[in-house]
Amino acid sequence: MKSKCFYCFLFLIFLGFQDCCEGRWLLASPKPDRDNAAGYARWLVSHSSWGILRNVVSFSDGVVDKSTGIPYFYLTTLDPTARNALKDHRSSLTISENPLGTCGNADPENPVCAKITLTGKLVLLDANSKESKFAQTALFTKHPEMKGWPKSHNFRIFKLKIKNIFMINWFGGPKPLTVGQYLKYKM
Repeated sequence: MKSKCFYCFLFLIFLGFQDCCEGRWLLASPKPDRDNAAGYARWLVSHSSWGILRNVVSFSDGVVDKSTGIPYFYLTTLDPTARNALKDHRSSLTISENPLGTCGNADPENPVCAKITLTGKLVLLDANSKESKFAQTALFTKHPEMKGWPKSHNFRIFKLKIKNIFMINWFGGPKPLTVGQYLKYKM
């Protein structure tokens, strides 16, 4: 009986050291040093669950411990975001650190509250591809309610092929960061 109580106690302590994001428990990972541009950018994208892509959209860049840095989206052409992307692939995804709750009392526009814009091409993935299966798992893991969205709305999986990165996470202007540095960074 004592060992069961001990394990229950450890489990409760474990829960106490986790961060909660939009009602979902996420394993806590420390915020990288602001001078580590690639690490900070990947941390911000990995821990965020929505951003602005011509519209407010949910996204995922992988499952826990398998962050790729590549944003994947589950979109319907009933919404202009996907409909327009099929005609003109140019897109930008902007993410703020503010919804993560790690900016303290700083205003979202304050440079100490990071923001990142990934620009590139929003492309539709082949539904039968390995990447599409990975993206669907990532999206449904981060956003479980997506599984129940109406099939009649013909949701499809898109990804942002990143061409440029603009990030501010402190005073002094944007951090120099190449797409290669960003994608190579290991979480």
